[in-house]
Amino acid sequence: MALRQALHRRGVDCGKQAGHARGVNYPSVDDVDRIAHIADPVIRNLQITQCYFEISRALRQLTGAHANWCTFAAWASKQAGQTIRGEDLVRLFEDRFRDSPEIAVTVGDLVKIVRRFRVLWEAPALVEKFLASLDPAAAFARAGDAVARGNRKVFEEIGREFARYLTTFAEDNSFDADKTSRFCAELRPGDPPNGQRLLRESFAAYCEARFQADPDAKAELNFFANLLAGFHEQTRLQPEIAEALNAAINTEQVKRTIIQLLLPGFWLRLRHGVARVLRRKLPLDEAMERLLTEAQRQIRQVITHHLMTLHLSDEVLHLGRDLQGSFPPPLGQITNATLNELLARIDPTPDKLAESGARDWANFDDRMHFITDFFRSYHWRSALFDPPFTEEQVAELRLARTPAGPL
Repeated sequence: MALRQALHRRGVDCGKQAGHARGVNYPSVDDVDRIAHIADPVIRNLQITQCYFEISRALRQLTGAHANWCTFAAWASKQAGQTIRGEDLVRLFEDRFRDSPEIAVTVGDLVKIVRRFRVLWEAPALVEKFLASLDPAAAFARAGDAVARGNRKVFEEIGREFARYLTTFAEDNSFDADKTSRFCAELRPGDPPNGQRLLRESFAAYCEARFQADPDAKAELNFFANLLAGFHEQTRLQPEIAEALNAAINTEQVKRTIIQLLLPGFWLRLRHGVARVLRRKLPLDEAMERLLTEAQRQIRQVITHHLMTLHLSDEVLHLGRDLQGSFPPPLGQITNATLNELLARIDPTPDKLAESGARDWANFDDRMHFITDFFRSYHWRSALFDPPFTEEQVAELRLARTPAGPL
């Protein structure tokens, strides 16, 4: 965390845009505000994703083929939707639980222990009973709620500023330093999470890059702007990411349920209770603790897998693995001194993709290292501008309905 310290309706018709940028419509600040206030987290996330895409597309008309922060945000929001909707999380956990060698050993121990009380269980049946008692869906729902809150928090702040940027600058034909200063002055001073200094610097860079004649300098300024917005975003998201990854099962409740399951009958439960009063840790307690620890570890693995998998239109990225390929020119060797200063603070493997994979997504520095290399290596990836949803799905979204088909 040292790096972090260093630096009304249910639905909205996204077709009612504020204006157009060279023939491309874009959402207004009011559109962003309405979407942010949608109560249903699933509908809200889907419309946030579509709104990011529409802003990204409009920005591309102004700045060229450079990916902007909203370009990446659209795909990140789309991925967040899978966790928010809880797609396949329970099934994935149950498959892992049933196939886990650690669980098999612990359940075998429990079967042997309760036989001493003349209680007979078969291991496969006991595994299914444990799965029902663990209620993993509740843990995944808590993780989804944290992701949904983070998704909205970033959108209603950063997404709103991009909509304001388009409304303010879309029709400009040259760089206006005074206008840029007035725009940035409306953002709060100070560092994140409360201050918006990084967003000020980000939008100043976007404004300067737009009319930069030198293509190399233009690319570096756009990359710099993306990084500053990403740094602010990830600082703001830190609490929700940590909360999502640490979503836990209710261990005390599960323990009570398992005791009643393993030791049916008043006297057997009383015998176990007396042993506890005498502060004698029984083998049953130790086995249950191992079972719950392993179950919690697997829940975190499933959530981590969802949060650290990014489905783009043409590939799937596993964020724990090093990115492949190389940095595109002119981002292979950076000449912008301010950008180099920032990279020196957030990229421990400068000018290469080695070790870009994030080991722990809850670790800010680790996460920011991956995002830096991702933004840099995918800066001109045209597939990032592909629409996240089909035309039919967008039509359903405009009616505040969850579309059919893969989302």
